[in-house]
Amino acid sequence: MNPVDRKLWLANVADRYARGKMDRRSFLRASAKLGLSAGALAAGSHLAARSGFGFISPAQAQQQIDWQGDMMAWLKEVGKPFAGQTVRLATESTPPSNAINSALKPYFEEATGIKVEIEVLPLEQVLQKLTLDVASGLGTYDLYYLDQSWMAAFSQDVVDPREKYESNKDLAMPNYNFDDFLKALVDGISMYDGIMCGVPYDIPIFIQMYREDVFEELGLKPATTMAEFLSNAQKIQEAKGPEIYGTTGQMKSGHYSLECDWTAWLWGHGGSVFGPDGKFTGNDEAGLAAMEYWIKLKENMPEGVTSWTWDGQGQSVAQGIAATVLSWGEFFPSWDAPESSTVSGLMNATVPPAATSLRTVEETGYGEIPGVGHQGGSSLAVSKYAKSPDAAWLFAQWATAPETQVHITTLGGGTGPTRTSVYDDPRVLANAKRGIAGTTRHLPAVRETIANHMGSEPDLPEWAEISNDTIPVELGRFWAGEYDNAKDTMDFIKQQVDGIIKG
Repeated sequence: MNPVDRKLWLANVADRYARGKMDRRSFLRASAKLGLSAGALAAGSHLAARSGFGFISPAQAQQQIDWQGDMMAWLKEVGKPFAGQTVRLATESTPPSNAINSALKPYFEEATGIKVEIEVLPLEQVLQKLTLDVASGLGTYDLYYLDQSWMAAFSQDVVDPREKYESNKDLAMPNYNFDDFLKALVDGISMYDGIMCGVPYDIPIFIQMYREDVFEELGLKPATTMAEFLSNAQKIQEAKGPEIYGTTGQMKSGHYSLECDWTAWLWGHGGSVFGPDGKFTGNDEAGLAAMEYWIKLKENMPEGVTSWTWDGQGQSVAQGIAATVLSWGEFFPSWDAPESSTVSGLMNATVPPAATSLRTVEETGYGEIPGVGHQGGSSLAVSKYAKSPDAAWLFAQWATAPETQVHITTLGGGTGPTRTSVYDDPRVLANAKRGIAGTTRHLPAVRETIANHMGSEPDLPEWAEISNDTIPVELGRFWAGEYDNAKDTMDFIKQQVDGIIKG
């Protein structure tokens, strides 16, 4: 199939799926054959429950933003030739997109005269619109929100931002500094085959979060090992259950969230999804050790975990019924909001517990990077078909500039910054207060986890079906008691996964 026909067929498949004309399994298989690793498209969408994160209250949105430095003045001058143009972006509901759309966008529009239209959509609809746009080449959207798992499919349809920056110095934002982006994120979510597809935009990642009051009462310390994490959960359960459970999960059958939890425990016990021969290894000794650990851990969770995705898991902490969790760091700011959380000011954050051992990338397959801090990031890219490419590039630089990231972070969007300087900015550090919505006191744990504990899933087209269907469906059956033991479960998953890849 030539590239044009492939794009048209992929657009047709994505459109049918988004309109409910194709079931999820058929879509995942079709997209895999077309080279799209749509690994983020779970039941609903990837982190669909993130819709509660990143929205700024009306009071916050109307407060006067103090833009430091000369960025806005530079935009006002360089944006003059593009005044009246419109930049369009379709994006998932993420903290940066929501904060920009609800509070910050007017400042860019006023400075440049460029109108910005942002469609915040479920991720499958973002994919639908993106594929239709690249297939037609019409340039309906000037900017693309790219999930990390889409880089291979769309690397030829976007502009390498480094080349864009160097090719027109008049539009190169002073002090934009590509080296300021955390290197692990550039490598993990923005690069494909030597091409930089976009600039790092968003980084949800697993960190360890816990109730300080409960830990102090019971004389516990944050876990530094897998064994300690389990021990803490057991001690809390024994002393506080069932009012407060030892830990919690996102373990809904058939949902991508269940696969996210599984990979963290798998990597944490020295396992991997694949070996260097490309075969599934979740049923080896390390994989079975992870399952045995998980079984013990679940004994200290609320019964509802098998019906919860990330939203239910986050709410279980906010409602005060779980005292420790390994999950998405962007939950943390909402837990400090006094008006919506029963644990405001009581939570603390640190890095994930260390793995018992970690396999190297060379000991895995398909670029898998074992790490307890499971990540799922995204990039912002300029389309090759953009009608207003220069205006779009100005917006992309502004949206990911250090100054803008500072405001996204301090307004309470729950984002994990993608730039080193933002973590060190005095305004971000000053927001590290207890008991306020949008606290930043969890960010040191996010930063260290990105640098030293980040885990990334394999990169292969078939991963869409495997991670969103095969693995979470069978794990769901296991937790429902449909398998006699963990080994039978993992052996069956291996049979299915190896068959999908071979087929």
